[in-house]
Amino acid sequence: MDKKKILILGASGFVGNAIYKELCSYFDTYGTYCSNRSFAKNKQFLRYDIEEDDIFKVLEKVKPDVIVSSLRGNFPAQIQAHQHLMEYLMQTDTKLYFISSANVFDAYSKFPSYEHDKTLSLSVYGRLKIKIENMMMRLPKGKTAILRVPMVFGNASPRIKEIKENIANKEPIEVFPNLIINVTNDDRLTQQIHYLINRNKTGIYHLGSNDLIQHEEFIKEVIEHLGNYHPIYKRVYTTNEDRYLAALPKDNVLPKNLRISCQEIIEHHLPV
Repeated sequence: MDKKKILILGASGFVGNAIYKELCSYFDTYGTYCSNRSFAKNKQFLRYDIEEDDIFKVLEKVKPDVIVSSLRGNFPAQIQAHQHLMEYLMQTDTKLYFISSANVFDAYSKFPSYEHDKTLSLSVYGRLKIKIENMMMRLPKGKTAILRVPMVFGNASPRIKEIKENIANKEPIEVFPNLIINVTNDDRLTQQIHYLINRNKTGIYHLGSNDLIQHEEFIKEVIEHLGNYHPIYKRVYTTNEDRYLAALPKDNVLPKNLRISCQEIIEHHLPV
C-alpha cells in the first residue's frame, strides 16, 4: 500500500515544523517554507510565498492526500489561500486539517468552550480563524478537521524562548492573573494530529489539556522548572473578574494515552 502523501503548509514555523518532524517517518511528507532558506536544501520542502504565489501550483506539484494548514502571515492572503484550498478539496479526494485557535471563542470569557459551542471573537486573529472555519463547514463532512489549539509551549517554543530571554535580560515577564486557560505542548499536539490523520478522523477537535490553570500560576511553575530564577513579573489585569480562554474537549475526546494535563506540560520544561 502506498504511503499517504501529506502536505504541511507553513512547515517552517514552530508548530508546522513540529508536525513535519512527527509525520515524516511515517508518511510521504512535504512542507512549505517562505523566508527561512535553511529549508531550501530539503527536497521535501517547497518555497511558497502566501502573498505572491498561487497555492494551486504547490498542490499540483505534490498532489497530497492530506493537507495540514499551519499557515501564518498576511490575513487577506491567508483567506485567499484557503478559498483556493476549498476549491481543490471539492475537486479531489484530499482532506484538510486546519490548525485553528482557542481565540475563536475569545468574546466568551465567562466559561470554557467546547467543540460545538458557537464561535465569536473580538480579536482580528480570532475572526480570521472563524472565517476559515466557516468556509470549511460548508464542505462535505468527511473532508475537513478543525483543530482548535490553545497556547502551545515546548522547550523550543517561541513562548519559552521569550521567557528565557526576558529572564536573561532582567526584563519583566507578563502574566495575566485573572486569565484561566488550558495549554498544550508541541510533543503531545503533534502526536494527537498524527493519530487523527492515521484514523482518518474529521470534525472538530479541541487539542489542549483536559484541565484548566491560571495563566500566572502556569508561567510561574514553568519558570520554577527551568531553574532557580527570580524573574520580575508584570501583572496585567484586563478585567477584575476571572476570564476564560480555554477550548476543552467534550464530544470528540481522544484516547487516554493522548490526553495531557497542565501539570505534565509544566514538568516537560526541564532545563536544557
